[in-house]
Amino acid sequence: MSCEWVKRTLKSGSDLYLRTAEECCDGIEAAAEAVLRVLENGGKVLLCGNGGSAADAQHIATEMTVKMRKVRAPMAAVALTTNPSLLTAQANDLGFDTVFSRQVASLGSPKDILVAISTSGNSPNVLEAIKAAREMNMKTIGLIGCGGGKLAPLCDISIVVPSDEVQRIQETHIAIAHMICEHAETGLYGE
Repeated sequence: MSCEWVKRTLKSGSDLYLRTAEECCDGIEAAAEAVLRVLENGGKVLLCGNGGSAADAQHIATEMTVKMRKVRAPMAAVALTTNPSLLTAQANDLGFDTVFSRQVASLGSPKDILVAISTSGNSPNVLEAIKAAREMNMKTIGLIGCGGGKLAPLCDISIVVPSDEVQRIQETHIAIAHMICEHAETGLYGE
């Protein structure tokens, strides 16, 4: 590792942020407004993803439930990635493709929103979760990369980060999620 490598890596991340701002601004704005409207109307935010995207789902749910910038009442958010007993029983008994869709069916309602996170846009269990949400008339948001995959056309709002590099996509997903959380917090509780 060298300082040149560090600079080049950080520059590639900042360049991606700028491309994302140019190409995804409308989607980010629409997603932030949709989340705010759901919370204003007493709904909740459900989130899912695999691996690093599972960690992102948990991170976002925590920011919403605990705090973003200020101490305030919690915003209703649930990461569908956090119950190992449920996930392993579901995967063992009914298949891994259903670990999120079954939770959407049991916890979700038409006044809720599902945020599905997938760097590839092709994770079978995330696709099944979106399908379950759509069957319930829930609003859906996809945080995606790699051109959007199969997920992008299934979501009401798709934010496709313009990259094929998983780590850069994940970094950008968290930046986007922070903007969505901050918008909801400000909209509900003021500056």
